[in-house]
Amino acid sequence: MKYDLIIVRYGEIGLKAKSTRRRFENILVNNIKKALEIKKISNQIKLEPGRIFVYTDQIEESVPVLEKIFGIISISPSIKTTSDMGEMKKFAVNISKKQITDKDSFALRVTREGDHGYTSRDVAVALGDAVRKMTHAKVNLTKPDFTLFIEIRGDNAFFYTDKILGVGGLPLKTQGNVLSLIDTDVSLLAAWYMMHRGCNIVFASKNKDLDKKIKLFMSKWYAESKIVTINQNKINGIAIENHCEAIVTGHTLSKKSLEEIKKLKKQSKLTILNPLISMTDEQIKNKMKEIGLKK
Repeated sequence: MKYDLIIVRYGEIGLKAKSTRRRFENILVNNIKKALEIKKISNQIKLEPGRIFVYTDQIEESVPVLEKIFGIISISPSIKTTSDMGEMKKFAVNISKKQITDKDSFALRVTREGDHGYTSRDVAVALGDAVRKMTHAKVNLTKPDFTLFIEIRGDNAFFYTDKILGVGGLPLKTQGNVLSLIDTDVSLLAAWYMMHRGCNIVFASKNKDLDKKIKLFMSKWYAESKIVTINQNKINGIAIENHCEAIVTGHTLSKKSLEEIKKLKKQSKLTILNPLISMTDEQIKNKMKEIGLKK
């Protein structure tokens, strides 16, 4: 199929108060624009309640970028048409006949927002009947071979066949600054978890070799962050100088880690965050593999 746009969905943002939601939406849109610009992908973005629509001629190149942007829970390359019943029937048939035969089963999943002269069920029945007559495929609402999603919003309808999972969380820079102490790849995982919660990370590294890893890590997740050099005796000052509200470490639940956390708490007046403290070595290993870090 030749897609027109990508539907972007977010999760937690929708639970926020109206003013906060609007601010978070705008930050997410800005993060999307910056990431696509880095990859030199031309685009136009339209924001509607609960949805972000990314219009681009480079759909295939855009998908892996959007998958890595914090705050996005799923995306769907889509075809746009009108919400006229006849027009939607035509699109449903044209899409389905290229995907299924009389040996396959199918289902239509219809959602609708706005005022229309029909219900979501009316659309599913009418379009499903048209698809069945054209393809001779069977309807199977439980385990279909092919599923066509139709999202009706006002005068428009969007057709897609897949929901690609995003990284979720909150958009970067919707929360405050935190200083992340980087000494190993595992500590980068701790930073990732704080990025996932929308924090703006200030990376504190021990040496230039770590700086290279941090820069590569940031580029993978489309993050623009500051890197500073660790001075063990001045961590609190570095954090305050960079307007950080907390310090993040990659410590896990071990005797050595607990001793180091105690020592750090004596050095700093700020909150010490240890996002990996409850994770097992196996869980850490699996998560690092999932996000492209090696242990």
